[in-house]
Amino acid sequence: MTKQALSLLSILLIFLFHSITTLAQPAAVPSPPVVAPAQPTTPPTAPAKPPAPAATPPTQPANAPVQSAQVPIQKGPTDIIKILTKAHGYSVFIRLLKSTGVAGQLFGQLNNSNIGFTIFAPVDSAFSNLKAGTINSLSDLQKTELIQFHILNTVVALSNFQTLSNPVPTEAGDTSDGEFPLNVTTAGNQVNISTGLVNTTLGGTIYLDNQLAIYQVDKVLLPLDIFSPKPKVAAAPTLSKPDATTTATNSPSGDVAVAAKVDASGAMRLGINGMLLSIGVAVATFFARKGP
Repeated sequence: MTKQALSLLSILLIFLFHSITTLAQPAAVPSPPVVAPAQPTTPPTAPAKPPAPAATPPTQPANAPVQSAQVPIQKGPTDIIKILTKAHGYSVFIRLLKSTGVAGQLFGQLNNSNIGFTIFAPVDSAFSNLKAGTINSLSDLQKTELIQFHILNTVVALSNFQTLSNPVPTEAGDTSDGEFPLNVTTAGNQVNISTGLVNTTLGGTIYLDNQLAIYQVDKVLLPLDIFSPKPKVAAAPTLSKPDATTTATNSPSGDVAVAAKVDASGAMRLGINGMLLSIGVAVATFFARKGP
């Protein structure tokens, strides 16, 4: 009985000792659960769209003239000065149109008749590219002819230049007399202008209606008649018809004839003188013989 009690007591003490030792140890802190690194929550990207193709400008025919901003058709009287002022860049040409009086003449004809015109308007840079003093050295008449040389007395649309016959007449002079020749040629849609001194290409259309066409040119059209005039040929002197006396005198046969005439007249005078001398001698002999 006593042995059983001691055994139970010993077991109890061992259990208590083990419990006290276990409780005396610090409890291990549980390690936090391993968390996987958070992935960025970006929405799924849509597939990249291919770049939009660049807009291609409308194709122009090869050698097509560059079209500048066209001045709208005017309401009311047609005024070239107003048209060129709206187009900008033609101040020198405008000044010459005014100073020569050509602008006023064109205004009257455009608004009081059915006459049409085509004008080649040089830009300001065309005048500045000329040799210094080129325009100022001209007389008033030459300035007027220079401006008129840029004007055709008919309306020519851009597509109709190929129908012109060279030389093309201008307001400056009559080409039938060889004055102020202007030649126009076409190559596809390109219009070339030649004066004999200047070659240029027609630029954009500034203005166009059924009575007036104005085109841009990048050079001043210099006419030969002003800047390289032909030398005037002196008229050949008219020869007077020689008379018979002059011809006879100046020819060898004439000399013989004149000498024959001289000899004949001299012989005649000698014969008369000899006859008179004989008569005088006979008379003197007669009176000498008769005596007193």
